[in-house]
Amino acid sequence: MRPSAVRLLNILVPIKRHVVACGTVDYAVKVRVNPDQKGVDLNVKHSMNPFDEIAIEEAVRLRERLKDQVKSIKVVTIGPSKSAETLRTALAMGADSGVHVEIPDSAPAPEPLGIAKALRAVIERQKEGVDLVIMGKQAIDDDAGQTGQMLAGIMNWAQATFASKVDLDVEKKEATVMREIDGGLEELRCRLPLVVTTDLRLNEPRYASLPNIMKAKKKPIEKLTPADLQVDLTPRLETVKVTEPPKRAGGGKVSSVDELIVKLKEAGITAVSS
Repeated sequence: MRPSAVRLLNILVPIKRHVVACGTVDYAVKVRVNPDQKGVDLNVKHSMNPFDEIAIEEAVRLRERLKDQVKSIKVVTIGPSKSAETLRTALAMGADSGVHVEIPDSAPAPEPLGIAKALRAVIERQKEGVDLVIMGKQAIDDDAGQTGQMLAGIMNWAQATFASKVDLDVEKKEATVMREIDGGLEELRCRLPLVVTTDLRLNEPRYASLPNIMKAKKKPIEKLTPADLQVDLTPRLETVKVTEPPKRAGGGKVSSVDELIVKLKEAGITAVSS
């Protein structure tokens, strides 16, 4: 039996819809710069940020492994009205409830610090507390990779980024996290509460089944605004100009090393090291 003194875990999973205003363009869509060169064309297909799918999957797997030691999995998104669709997807994957911090469709994309402050406010509103935040290491639209670290900083919580394996000891209120670094792998032992950001090799997200999709329609989603959280999501940075990278020119073949050296010199490369 589980000791009565052990507190059940509450997990929060922030997610982002694929598109700049709190979402990201679907990974299969070719991104194009919009006519005013202030961003990218958003009139395309959108979906959940892939790293956030991994975060939801890991939260569900932790509950499956720990059984009755995880009390709740709550997902939160900050974005326009269509972001509710992404919340429903997360609920169909196994989350219990959602929080939608809704911003106008025309509002500029919140920056990582604003998102972190909003998440702190959401955490502070949870009467039963939050023990673990699992979120994607980055969004594939801006690739900032900052929100998790900022959230841990302003909450004064432990953090484990780029996680490829997560194990929890609920009784000790500890987590052991394997994370990917340039030199290989690093193992961290962290006290809860904790912010974990997920890497690609952590797991393979499941597909939501039709019965779970139907059940997700009845799961509760709390609607909030930035004003309810007393946070200002106005961006501090201004995008001056966005341009596409130069198109790559076709390559060519050479028949000898001497011809290669001539071609390199013509291209302005005068020194070649062996």
